[in-house]
Amino acid sequence: MIVSGSSMLKRAKLLVVDDEPSVLESIRETLSREGYEVVALGNGEDAIQILRKEEFNLLLTDLMMPKVDGIDLLKACRKLSPETEVVLITAYGTIETAVKAMKEGAYDFVSKPLKRMVLLKTVQRALERQSLVEENKALRARLDEFVRAGDIIGKSTAMRRVLSLVNQVAPSTATVLIQGESGTGKELIATALHDRSKRASGPFMAVNCAALPESILESELFGFEPGAFTGAAKRREGRFEAANKGTLFLDEIADLAPQVQVKLLRVLQNGTFERLGSNDPISVDVRVVAATNADLKLLVEEGRFREDLFYRLNVITIVLPPLRERVEDIPLLANHFLQKYARKNSKPVHGFSPRALELLMAYTWPGNVRELENAMERAVVLCQSDIVHAEDLPQDIADRAQERTEITFGVGTSLKEVERRMIEATLAFTKGDKRLASQLLGIAMRTIYRRLAE
Repeated sequence: MIVSGSSMLKRAKLLVVDDEPSVLESIRETLSREGYEVVALGNGEDAIQILRKEEFNLLLTDLMMPKVDGIDLLKACRKLSPETEVVLITAYGTIETAVKAMKEGAYDFVSKPLKRMVLLKTVQRALERQSLVEENKALRARLDEFVRAGDIIGKSTAMRRVLSLVNQVAPSTATVLIQGESGTGKELIATALHDRSKRASGPFMAVNCAALPESILESELFGFEPGAFTGAAKRREGRFEAANKGTLFLDEIADLAPQVQVKLLRVLQNGTFERLGSNDPISVDVRVVAATNADLKLLVEEGRFREDLFYRLNVITIVLPPLRERVEDIPLLANHFLQKYARKNSKPVHGFSPRALELLMAYTWPGNVRELENAMERAVVLCQSDIVHAEDLPQDIADRAQERTEITFGVGTSLKEVERRMIEATLAFTKGDKRLASQLLGIAMRTIYRRLAE
């Protein structure tokens, strides 16, 4: 969660540049009293030299100065320290120049004579923006750190377990059953199993068993001979043959018709099958990875799925947690999809406002990762600035996020993680009111600030 608390902002380091000693001292004193670390200089040349050596969160510079003016200093700062926000100080008659400077990368400007509250508010907003950029930069760094298998992203305890199991199971030849709600990324796990196996150089074939009628699915899996049915003019290999020496991913396995279940069972038992219209057995070396969002045990009890096939498929089971049970992965995933669609749409969108991220964290995501990806694509398309704001998100997210009053934890979740998620969820519920959150949680406000800082 991105937090722009006043205590964090007041630790910021500011560089103030003005050639009028009285103005410079007044600004230095005003900002120092607010708790900022302030370096005050009287000319642009010295400012450029110190920018080469030290890092600053904010540069506050007069626009009109001899030799090196505010525009020159702005351009130098953009090269030497691009993360530093720049606010210009303008005199009467230079407003138009200041507006042009903002197009060069300045965040904002304040006019002389300086008003204390205007100055402080402008500095605070600039620092909040700088903090936001840094937080999103750190988020992208963590995103790279937690990409463990293809596009599988996660740092939560639940996803770490999944990725650990993927790494253990992938080198084997065992059949794997992946279970999880729609949109949790079952095909990504199947792909990761293939890519990390000894079959990685072989083909990876995917079939959605729910998307095809029984007759077409059977021919799709096992192939057919000429004349096997109306329209079968020539022989065609099925997916099992095409996946030889590789992996066949059968998604929505619960939708297999009884006849197809029988033929699949035989392949799993002895590695042979016949094409439709033929009695000649064909041997293949294929690893089967199946997936479903249904309860196969229940279907077996109801007589809708073969028990022997279930046990053949269920050698190794990988259960994917829904997104609502891995809340700490939401910022990583959201940033991943944000970057993806920003590149795709050629838009310079690089992060989220604190409120937008709070809403993303508070929403229950019934459509899981797939729904999050769709929301991020929409947000990028509609976004009119360089960060996603709350109003860029689907209205349903804002509406339903407010309804969330409970969260769940998997068995084995660390107490530290439970505490952090509870604090984040409660802050989302109180709309960022830390005092109310501390009362609801029965902890001191300083505990909330300390945990968020960590």
